[in-house]
Amino acid sequence: MPDIDQSQAEGTGAIRKLLWVMAIVAVVLGGLLYLGLEKKGAEKSASTVAALPFGGPFELARADGSVLTDKSLSGRPYAIFFGFTRCPDVCPTTLSRLALWRKKLGADGNKFDIVFVSVDPDRDKPADIGAYTEIFGTPIIAATGTDAQLAQIRKGFGVYVKKVPLDPSKPDGDYTIDHTAGIFLMDARGRLSSIIDHHEAEATALDKLRMLVG
Repeated sequence: MPDIDQSQAEGTGAIRKLLWVMAIVAVVLGGLLYLGLEKKGAEKSASTVAALPFGGPFELARADGSVLTDKSLSGRPYAIFFGFTRCPDVCPTTLSRLALWRKKLGADGNKFDIVFVSVDPDRDKPADIGAYTEIFGTPIIAATGTDAQLAQIRKGFGVYVKKVPLDPSKPDGDYTIDHTAGIFLMDARGRLSSIIDHHEAEATALDKLRMLVG
């Protein structure tokens, strides 16, 4: 009889060990499955973010009277900046820097377009922005549009614009404009590549432009 009890005990122990092994395997497989699903979810989330639209579609009037759209800009990278011709510092400084950077890039400087969009349609007409951009000594695509057209492109690029009266007591008098000062770098497929901040170091800005055309 003792031999039978010992055999039963050994059998019970073996079954317990097997159950423990099966439980451990189940936990490991469950963990691997969870990690796999998490990875796929993260990849899906990342791809969704990357696919979010930015910029277009939009339609504006060029300085020469022709139409500028997101589609007409496709096929070449471009650096787009929003401002106005009466801007006292940020706009002329930014366009001058873009002209200088294009020159410093050498042959690569001809591989991207510079686009200037006026956000002051009341004062900046197509001829005005054409004459303004000519002073920077480099080809610049100048454009503006109606209030509705500008509202659409501003929304697409997330651009901030606000009229500020020069004399608060005369809200309908002369004004300046507060606006986003960054340069948006768009690749040849119309996707955001990077943004050059107004205070960006020149070396960093040049690296971003090289990456844009590379």
